[in-house]
Amino acid sequence: MSSVVRSRRSRRRWAAPESVLISGLLLALTGTGVRAQDGPATTAADAASQDLPLTALAHKVENSPTVDGALDDEGWQNAPVMTDFIQREPFDGQPASERTEVRILFDDNAIYVGVWAWDENPSEIIPGDRIRDSEVGESDAIVMAFDTYNDDQNGFVFGTTPSGIEYDGQVANEGEGGGFFLGGGLNRQQRQQAGAGGGFNKNWDGSWTVATSRDQRGWYAEFRIPFSTLRYGGGDTWGFNIARQIRRRNEESFWAPMPREFNIYRLNYAGDLAGLDLPFRRFGSITPYALGSTDRDYAAGQTSFDQQAEFGGEAKFQLTQGLTLDATVNTDFAQVEVDDQQVNLTRFNLLFPEKRPFFLENAGFFAVGGGGADLFFSRQIGIADGAQQGIQGGGRVSGRAAGLNVGLLYIGTDGTEGGQDANRYSMARVARELPNRSRVGGAFISRDGDVDGDYNRTYALDGQLGLGEAFTLSAWGARTETPGLDRDDGAFNTTFGLNSRDWRGNIQYQHFGEDFNPEVGFLTRKGHDYYQVFLLRNIRPGGIFRELRPHISYFTYRADKTGIDQGFEESARVHIDQHWEFWDGMEVHTGVNWIREGLTEPFSIVGTDVTVPDGTYSGWEQALMFWTNESAKVSFRGGSNIGSFLSGSRRSVQGTLTLRNGSSFSTSLRLNYNNVTLEEGDFETTLAGVNFGYFFTPRIYLQSLVQYSTQLDNWSANVRFGWLSTAGTGLFIVYNDVEGIQDLSGPQGRSLIVKFSRQFNILGG
Repeated sequence: MSSVVRSRRSRRRWAAPESVLISGLLLALTGTGVRAQDGPATTAADAASQDLPLTALAHKVENSPTVDGALDDEGWQNAPVMTDFIQREPFDGQPASERTEVRILFDDNAIYVGVWAWDENPSEIIPGDRIRDSEVGESDAIVMAFDTYNDDQNGFVFGTTPSGIEYDGQVANEGEGGGFFLGGGLNRQQRQQAGAGGGFNKNWDGSWTVATSRDQRGWYAEFRIPFSTLRYGGGDTWGFNIARQIRRRNEESFWAPMPREFNIYRLNYAGDLAGLDLPFRRFGSITPYALGSTDRDYAAGQTSFDQQAEFGGEAKFQLTQGLTLDATVNTDFAQVEVDDQQVNLTRFNLLFPEKRPFFLENAGFFAVGGGGADLFFSRQIGIADGAQQGIQGGGRVSGRAAGLNVGLLYIGTDGTEGGQDANRYSMARVARELPNRSRVGGAFISRDGDVDGDYNRTYALDGQLGLGEAFTLSAWGARTETPGLDRDDGAFNTTFGLNSRDWRGNIQYQHFGEDFNPEVGFLTRKGHDYYQVFLLRNIRPGGIFRELRPHISYFTYRADKTGIDQGFEESARVHIDQHWEFWDGMEVHTGVNWIREGLTEPFSIVGTDVTVPDGTYSGWEQALMFWTNESAKVSFRGGSNIGSFLSGSRRSVQGTLTLRNGSSFSTSLRLNYNNVTLEEGDFETTLAGVNFGYFFTPRIYLQSLVQYSTQLDNWSANVRFGWLSTAGTGLFIVYNDVEGIQDLSGPQGRSLIVKFSRQFNILGG
C-alpha cells in the first residue's frame, strides 16, 4: 500500500511565473543550456510543471513499536510506504541510485519513523563518528524535517547515521541566517562562527530516541519522537520531508523533490504528512543538577584550591499547544565544550557562538538583525570580558500563539568583584509569518544594572518579502538608548537577494550610527555606511568537475562619525574567486583579493609589540583554500593568504588534518601560522590545536582539546567525559588547565568539575 498521493495546494509551488520568466531570461543571456549530466527537472519551467506537493499518511497504532532498529513490529508491516526518492545532488531531478522506504506511525504519546535504506554494497556504507550531533554530511545519513506549524518557515529536524547517533536542530526563517554578509574587516573566520540564532540551530537538543541496524541488504533506522518534544499548531497535517545521503557517491535524495539551490530547511518545498490525531496534554519536566568542583586561579594570585558544591536546575511547562515556559535557577554550564581559539590580527572583536543549552531552544524566535549585526546575542548574558558570571535565574516563554512567533526572556546575573555589576536582561520578540516566505516583526531588548542610570535599550523592527522563489527583499531598522550617547543612535539594513539554480547574489546597504549601542547584541563596528554586491554562477560542466562556481564580490565601509571625514573608507575588499568541486566532495578555491584598510588612529596588534600608524593601506593578496573528501579515514582542510597586509605583507597558512578509525575514534591536528612583515616591525603568530575523541557508544564519549597560542601567550587543555541521558543531560567530568608560555610563565588556572543532571517528567511524557 502506498501512502503517496499527488495534490496541488497554494502553500507551495516549484516556481512563481515571474521566477520562471526571470530564470529563462538569465539562461538566454548566458547562452547556457541544459547539461547532459543534469536530471529531468533542470529548468525553472520544468520545475513549475511538477505536480506537487506529495502527501503521506501517518498510521495510528495501538501497540507501540519497540525502538531497536529491527523494524519487525507488526505496525510497520501495515503502515503505508513512502518511496521513489529524487536526487538533489549530484544529478538533480533523477531517481535516487538506491531504494529508500519510509513508514510513519503514531500513538497517543509519540510519532515513529521507520527507514529502510537499501544498499547494493553495504560494505561501503560510511557510518560516521558515533557522537551526538556529529556532522552528518561526512557519512551516510537520514535527515528529516517536520513543519509542525505548517507555516513553511519553522520546524524541527531529526536525523541519524548508521552509527546510531542523535542529530537534531530547529529551523527558523526557512533556514536563512542573515544572507551573504561579506564584510568583517580582516576577520575571515567570523562568518564561520555561527550563533544559535541563525536559520538552523543545531545546538538545540530534544528528548527523543533512535536505533539503527545493518545487514547484507543495507541499513535501517527507527525513530521515536515524543509529541512533548515538539511544538505544533492545530489541524491534522504537518509539512514533512526526509532526505537520504549516500556519502561514497556524494548523493543526496529527497522524498519531496528539492531544487538544487535549496536544502531541507526550505520548508515550502516539503510534502504534507496527513492523518495525524494530535494530542494535547500539559507537559512539564524538571531538570535538576548537582555539581562539585575544585579550582585555582593562579593568574589572580589565588594561593590554594577552592572547593564548591552547587545545586540548581531548569523546569519546562507547556502553557498551550505551541507555547512553552522555561525557567532556570542558579544556572550552570560546566558541561559545555570550550571555544576554539582564533587568531585576531584585526581591530575588531571576534564572534564566538552560543553553546549554552538554556539559551538554545527556540533561539530562532529571538533572532533579530542580520548582515553582520545580531541585535540580540545571548552570549552577552553571563559572560563579561571572557569570564563567566553567575546566572541567578530567569525564565523564557517561546513558541507560537495567536498566529505569532513569540519570544519573551528575563535573566538575572550576579556581579563580580572588580568586574561587571549585577544585571537584569529582558527581551521581547514578536513576529508574524506571511504568505510566500514573507514576515514582519519587532523586538525590545533591555539591560538594567544595579547602579542608577546604568541601562541600555534596543528597539527594532524587521521584515522580509519573498518575490517568487528566487528573490528575497529583507530589511530591519533599530535604535538604541544609552545614557550619555545621544547622537546618531539608529541603524538599518536592507538586502535584496537572489538564489536560483544557476545564480546566487545580493545587493546590500547598511547604516550604523556612531552612538548605536546594542549591548545585548553583537556588533563589530559602528559609525559607518556599508555597501555590498555579490554574484556567483553555478556551472555543471561534466568531466572531472562536479561543479564550478566563479564569483565576484565587493564591499566597503564608509565612515559617518564625528571628527572623521565623511565617507572615509575604513575597509574595502574586491574578491574574485573560482570554486572547483570534484565528485567525491573535494574542493579547491582559488582567488585574489584587493584589500584596503583605513586607520583613523594608531592600531596596536594584540599579542605583539607592533603599532601601525593611522593612514590608508591597500594592496593585493592571493587566497587559496582546499579540502579533501572529508568522509575518508584521512582528510585535510587548509589554505593560505599571501600578499598585502597593512603597511607590509603577510604569509598566512592554516590547515587541519583529521584521522578516523571507524565510528569510535577521531582526532584532528590544527595549525594556523602567520608571518607578518610591516614597516613598524615583524612578528609571527602560531595557533595549534589537537582534538581527540573516543566514542564508546552514541551517548558515552571521551573528548579532549589542547590548544597552543603565541598571541594569547598560553596553552590550554580541556578533557571532557560525558555519559548522556536525554536532551543533553547526564554525567559530565571536566578538567581544565591553562599554562603560560613566555611572559605568562607557569600555571594560570586549573579546575576539575563533576556535574550530574537528570530530566524528570512531572506532567505528560
